[in-house]
Amino acid sequence: MNLDELTAIDVHTHAEISRDGHTSLSPELFGASAEYFGSHERPTIDRMAAYYRERRMAAVVFTVDAEHATGHPRISNVEIAESCAAHADVLIPFGSVDPHKGRAGAREARRLVEEHGVRGFKFHPSLQGFDPNDRLAYPLYEVIEELGAIALFHTGQTGIGAGVPGGAGVRLRHSNPMLVDDVAVDFPHLKIILAHPSFPWQDEALAVATHKPGVHIDLSGWSPKYFPPQLVRYANTLLKDKVLFGSDYPVITPDRWLKDFAALDIKPEVRPMILKDNAARLLGLASKETQR
Repeated sequence: MNLDELTAIDVHTHAEISRDGHTSLSPELFGASAEYFGSHERPTIDRMAAYYRERRMAAVVFTVDAEHATGHPRISNVEIAESCAAHADVLIPFGSVDPHKGRAGAREARRLVEEHGVRGFKFHPSLQGFDPNDRLAYPLYEVIEELGAIALFHTGQTGIGAGVPGGAGVRLRHSNPMLVDDVAVDFPHLKIILAHPSFPWQDEALAVATHKPGVHIDLSGWSPKYFPPQLVRYANTLLKDKVLFGSDYPVITPDRWLKDFAALDIKPEVRPMILKDNAARLLGLASKETQR
């Protein structure tokens, strides 16, 4: 990956379909998500690579392992890692391991990092049905922290299950960022990303990110024109080193996100930090200039 040639790093994209056509969500949940966000294609990882290469961007790619709560098998972490490795100039693999898998899940996480080059793990507490500070997840966090990988947590409301009776069992309370504050205390060297503007807990997310050195915020899942004003203010000032570009592709395209971001009142010197520099540092990517 040639960091100097990249215009941006999107830290939040989803692999929604496997090589054999298996989807990341059940038809019921995918239908609700499409209704919430609008219908969208489900590109293969090869197509995702071509899309980002054309735009001179890199992208973090992951799925969500929520089999315990949903009964729907995940897309293979190894398949995602191998597919990303085939496009290492633009794609960065993250894994996802259901916290309910306990020690077995922790062993899988170790293998994914050590043998398959995975750089982080995606958690969706509402979809996976757990509180981030539940001790059942701690064996996973221990491995992620030890190996210097990243834990990325969905926070705030979700379109998954929206409009389905009972929200398809998806409980929003699991995704309050204050629950991740406990994780940041108990794992002080764990690199954490709070994904999305955290409606209705935006102030809580800002409080955690300003208080805990290892906690960052990605801006995925929303068009920037809808960002709460306090999020924009903090991104411009106290959190300018800790805010990251994320789109939520394919639900939201980086083209649409960047168009709206261009109209946002962000300081010129902060824009490249949000779009690329902060993510490059967090992911441990080095430019050729830095390597020399």
